[in-house]
Amino acid sequence: MNFSPLALTQALPFLPLAQGDIDYETERRSQPGVVDATLREPAAKVILTRGGLLAVPRGQGELVDRQAVAMRLATLPGAYVADELATHPHAVAMVLGSYGGARRERVVAVDLTRLGEAGDAPRLAGTTDSGTVDGAMGAAGQPGSPTDPGVGRVPDSADQGADDAFDESVGTASPQRGKPSLLDQAAERFDWVDLRGFAPHASAREAGQATTAVCLSIWHTRQRHCPTCGAPTEAAMAGWAQRCTSAADGNRLLFPRVEPAVITAIVDSQDRLLLQHNAAWNDPTLYSVSAGFVEAGENLEHACRREAMEEVGVRLGEVRYLGSQPWPYPASLMVAFKAQALGTTVRVDGVETRCAEWMTRDEYTAAVVSGRVSAPGKATIARYMIEEWLGREL
Repeated sequence: MNFSPLALTQALPFLPLAQGDIDYETERRSQPGVVDATLREPAAKVILTRGGLLAVPRGQGELVDRQAVAMRLATLPGAYVADELATHPHAVAMVLGSYGGARRERVVAVDLTRLGEAGDAPRLAGTTDSGTVDGAMGAAGQPGSPTDPGVGRVPDSADQGADDAFDESVGTASPQRGKPSLLDQAAERFDWVDLRGFAPHASAREAGQATTAVCLSIWHTRQRHCPTCGAPTEAAMAGWAQRCTSAADGNRLLFPRVEPAVITAIVDSQDRLLLQHNAAWNDPTLYSVSAGFVEAGENLEHACRREAMEEVGVRLGEVRYLGSQPWPYPASLMVAFKAQALGTTVRVDGVETRCAEWMTRDEYTAAVVSGRVSAPGKATIARYMIEEWLGREL
């Protein structure tokens, strides 16, 4: 009797971007004035996003590449921000939710990406960011040229794919001085880091807050007009939705887009893992597992099998669910599976996938130690899938 490599497979116990324990309080979102009322609560706190980055206390931006360090989000008292929003109409407030207890704490995220656009209070004269943001990411999720994460720029996602969920890109910000308001000062006084660099060093609670804030803020930055009629949109439902401003179009409510993507760890009958390098990745040593977006009308298991055939020419048998986590670059939900290959012949497509090879645990360990192969980033679901197969942390 043959032993199935999937027999002992269990769901992944931990994923860095799937740790949120916040009460979303969905019943409050439609209440009139909920944003202002929440900000004026004594225990309310504000976290900040800007160009897909997160504000952390000055000096913490240098910690993202270090091991065994703790990071936290920069926060402002809600009351300090409430009055500022009236003079900064392009600052988007998002009520994330609350935590229970005798002193109920509510958290509001405020996105500063579009500060300085017409109709807003004066803001920074410019920026000299030293890191990268998602707008500067190549198709493989690799760092591009340093770029300004603010001033209303909407990054292009035309070349981004599900396979981008393998790398971590970290950015910090140190804008030039102008005549800042309170929110402008906040943009200047903090370091700005990428979620992929922050989450592995954060508490579970703050990692959850950061993930939700980045997901919502990127959506608000990218979608500024109604996709049906083209009219401008405005934030609604405490920042969890947008409302079309055209009465002729019924002032329709719009909700964030979520793009499901499958990511599959493929093993053969000898429990070897199939690792592949994609043509779009700038790092020639980066190897990971199969991934791709789900097609319209397709179920998740079919997407796993289709992607495996397209990328490496391998047919899959049994497919088992491992877990999922959001990946806001720009709007993915990564759904992880482990699957058994029905054969070991590999035929890469040569377009999306450049090369692929089966590896035993010893072979993979040796390849990583020698530097021939590098692992996916610490915030990626791919890394935890490989670790589940490997039986230890990388």
